Amino acid sequence: MKNTILTLAVTVFMAGAMLSGCQSSSEKAGNAREKVQDVKDKVVEVKQELNQALNDSIQQFRKESEEKIIAFEKSIAEFKARIAKETEENKAKYEKKLAELEQKNSDLKKKLDELKEEEKDKWTSFKNEFNHDMDELGKALKNFTVENK
Repeated sequence: MKNTILTLAVTVFMAGAMLSGCQSSSEKAGNAREKVQDVKDKVVEVKQELNQALNDSIQQFRKESEEKIIAFEKSIAEFKARIAKETEENKAKYEKKLAELEQKNSDLKKKLDELKEEEKDKWTSFKNEFNHDMDELGKALKNFTVENK
């Protein structure tokens, strides 16, 4: 008797599990479409977040670069004031070097102004090249002060 009840209970349980676990192909397709749509929505959301992060990065870079350019302009102005006290021979030599540095600074400023946010695919190469040019100008200004002393 116990075996019969146990066998019947196991059979009913297994039949219930099989019936509840079965889905029609239309239900499966519907579930798959929902999952695909969820993934597409998440991809769109992630792309928007990525674009926003990139825009924020570009704006931060632009701000920091503008600050460096302004600092370079101040340094150049200070050097011009110091050069005024030099002898004519040294003055001409320093003024020529300062004119070159001033032109480089101006070129960097122009290059930064021309940066378009739509060119995000070129952003990394622009940033690397611009930072290299800024570092070179900074070194040149630093070396100028060493030579001038």
